Formats: sequence, C-alpha cells, structure tokens
Amino acid sequence: MSTNGAVQTTHLKLPLASGRVLSIEETELVLEDPNSVDDKKSKRGGRKPEDDRNGRQTLPLYNVLWAEVVEADFTIEYALLSDKSRFQVEKWTLPISTNDEQPKLSPVTFATELCARAYGDAQQQRRAYVLVNPNAGPGNGVKRWQNEVKPLFDAARMEMDIVFLKRGGEALELVEKMDIDKYDTVIPCSGDGTPHEVFNGLAKRPDAKRAFSKIAVGHIPCGSGNAMSCNLYGSHKPSFAALALVKGVVTPLDLVSITQGDTRIISFLSQSLGIVAEGDLATEHLRWMGSARFDYGVISRIFRKKIYPCDIAVQLEVEKPQVKEHYRRHASLPSLKKAAAEQDADEGRGLPRLKYGTIKDNLPAGWELVPYDKVGTFYCGNMAYMAPDVHFFPAAMATDGCMDLITMNGDIPALKALKAFMSVDSNKFFDLPFVHYKKVSAYRIIPRDQKDGYISIDGEKVPFEPFQAEVHQGLGRVISKRGMFEAEGPANWEKVTVSERLHA
Repeated sequence: MSTNGAVQTTHLKLPLASGRVLSIEETELVLEDPNSVDDKKSKRGGRKPEDDRNGRQTLPLYNVLWAEVVEADFTIEYALLSDKSRFQVEKWTLPISTNDEQPKLSPVTFATELCARAYGDAQQQRRAYVLVNPNAGPGNGVKRWQNEVKPLFDAARMEMDIVFLKRGGEALELVEKMDIDKYDTVIPCSGDGTPHEVFNGLAKRPDAKRAFSKIAVGHIPCGSGNAMSCNLYGSHKPSFAALALVKGVVTPLDLVSITQGDTRIISFLSQSLGIVAEGDLATEHLRWMGSARFDYGVISRIFRKKIYPCDIAVQLEVEKPQVKEHYRRHASLPSLKKAAAEQDADEGRGLPRLKYGTIKDNLPAGWELVPYDKVGTFYCGNMAYMAPDVHFFPAAMATDGCMDLITMNGDIPALKALKAFMSVDSNKFFDLPFVHYKKVSAYRIIPRDQKDGYISIDGEKVPFEPFQAEVHQGLGRVISKRGMFEAEGPANWEKVTVSERLHA
C-alpha cells in the first residue's frame, strides 16, 4: 500500500545510462546503480552511504517532490531529513540511456507516473495564498519560511502568492477580499492566531459557504502553540508540516459559531474560561518564556485554587462513559465521505443558520442552565492537541459534529489538579475521575460574580461576557496529512481493524 493509501501492484522500471535502473515500488523509489557498490562517498540517495553497499539506493515515495526530464537527464527533487528537526531539498540528476533500444516506458511517461504515485490522493502543484506573520511566536517567521518551507514548496512546483503581514487583522481582511477562484489553499506561516483570522475572513464573505467549501486552510507552525499543525501534520516543526502539507489531502473540518452580544465569530480550535484561559492570556507579558509561560500561568492558579462560578447549559451528545465507543465508531468511517453525507443542507450563500439561536435569545427548548459554583476549568476543544504534546482532547475528531467539553473544579487538592494538567502529555488525562469530559454540539455559558476575567477563543481574548457556541459539521476545509487528526485517540480505546475500515 502506498503512503497515501492507494494499493499499487505494478512495479515500473526505467533503464538509465551506465547500467543504472530506476524502479517505482509500492512505497519506495529504488535506484539500482552497480557502479556505486564500492563508492563510499556516494550521496545521491535518500539514505546514508552505508545503505548503498549492494548498489541499491531507496527513497520513500512520500519524500518525492517532483520528477521531470530536463534535456538528457532524468531529475528527481526530494525531501531529505538532514537532522531530526528539518527536511531539506536534495536532487538526483541521472543521465538517460542513449541506447537505441526504446524502453517500455518513455522517461517523460515514467516521470508522470512517478509523480502520480508519489502524490496519491494529494493534489499536485497546489495554488497557494501564503500569509507570513513575521511577529508570530519568537518572531522568526520570515526566516523559517525562507529557509525551511519555501524551498520545499518550490521543489513541489506550487504556485504561490506570498504576503508578509504587517499588523493584526490584516489576514482577515485579505482573505475576505481574495479571489477564491485563483487559489486552492490559504497557508498561514504563523501561530494559531492567523488561521483564526483566515477562517473568520472566509466567514465574512457574502459567498462564505462556497468559500469554506473551496478553500482549504493549511498551517506552517511559526508560533508558540502551533496546535493546528500538531493536529493536522503531527509536528510543530515547519519543514515537517511543509512536506505533510504538500502531500496532504483536503479534509472537512467542523467549525464553531460563537455568539457574544451582537457579534458572531468562527472558532476552529478551542474556547476556554478559567485556569486555562488565564494561564494563556494573562501571561502575554511573559512571551519571552515561550510555551513555558502557559505552564507558569496554570500552575500558579492551581495552587491559589481559583474558581470561576458560572452557569452552563449544553446540548449533550455523548457522556464520558460512551466517548471511547463514539470515537471507535467514527474512526472506522472514511472521514471525507462521512462529512460530505452529513453536512448541513442549509440553503444560501452566507454562513449556515444558527439552529439554537444566539446568546441574546431565550434558552433553547430542552436546555437546562446548571450552576457550576466551583468550576476552575471550562475548556471546550474542536481539535485534540492544544500545543505540542498537550493532548487535552484525545477524543476530538475532525468531522464528528461535536465539541469536546472538559470541566474541572477549582477546589480539588492542588497536587491532584497539577497531576491532571501534567498528564496531558502522556494521554492519561481523559481517565482521571475528577476530569468531567463529554461531547456536545452546542452550549451556553454565563459567568457569575466575577466582573473582569479572561475568555479565550482560539487563543484570542474576547470580552468577559456570556457567550453561546454551536458546531457546524464539516463546514470548513483543511489540508491534513491523511484525512484525520494525527492524535492517537483516548488511551485504551479499542482500535478498529483494517478489515473494519475497508468494509465501513
């Protein structure tokens, strides 16, 4: 089976000059070179020279970025892992055989077939609108883009228009006015704030519904959290994300409408009130600490046993005891087909209608407003990872029509609370008894007593006021590595078999 999931049974060969032969196998490109058996200095292949003792060099098809015939040479550009943190572009230049005997496949046809198999279900030569945020995270977004990402995109022959952002809110304005027929994807090189702007720029368009269905949003991680990249590509390293984005597939993503006052915004990642929101937003002055500022903010509030009284009403979909079964059932379904079949059939060009109204409307029928007098953490996620190794929502899925809601009391013993927050990187968080976890499709939250505080929507601060959230199944599009999140799911969930996936 190929790296992109398509079964390949035919191995194609192309004879080259000097007795070399290129072969396309199921998951690898193989160069058989009898002249390099004793050449310890050979660096042509995608592996170390010691792997070439038998004159056979191999390159994963996933790493192949482009192949073409240039004059009398067959050229292949590919991503080579130069160290544990970075891919760089390398190139094979192989003279074509001048033998009068014609090969079964012409070199041009072989190059076309190699690219087709290397990309599988991924689109070749994507047209990208790239938005580079120079101020993201520690402020090295431009350098990372130029040194680690752009060479990979260039080698993959992506068509790009590149903008270097100058201020907050600019990405939203650009996307709101962009020509969506000119591009396949918008790619922020940033933290998670710029993707938030991109989704809301699409939402503000009069043709929002078409824009969401046509434009897939990618992400090159250059910020502090980089949650979007962690979920879609399994990495917070720019070149890893770039390669995954080049070879990735368009994937539907649930999006969430947040209404607060007269405002409606779109959330793609999370909403929080309490310890998590304060640990993030109240430590902005400590950005020099990097991601450690979040740890500091959370721990200091845990030991102060801070509570945030509020009233909460939810549209419940799955209780905690059934969440793992829900995850198992949805993990066995092809996410693209499932999302397409279950999308909101709402007519119109703009955003979907709100099934449960807004925060200003009366409480929806069947909802009960429940007082939470001692809540310390209210955290609702639409993705699994909130930062590298921060696996808060292990049961989150791209298109199950649900948000994953966590609540924890603020008056539990500080060491227990600390243990809970420290367990997110080991995937033990879900099973802790004082972690209340459920799947909901909508909710309303009303803060009480406290006049000033922090509410975070996708890491962005909003007014400390009541708000309501409602999920829109499969409304957005992203480019993911393999059509689903890269998180491993809740600990000890019963994984589906290959047979179950094939017959789902």
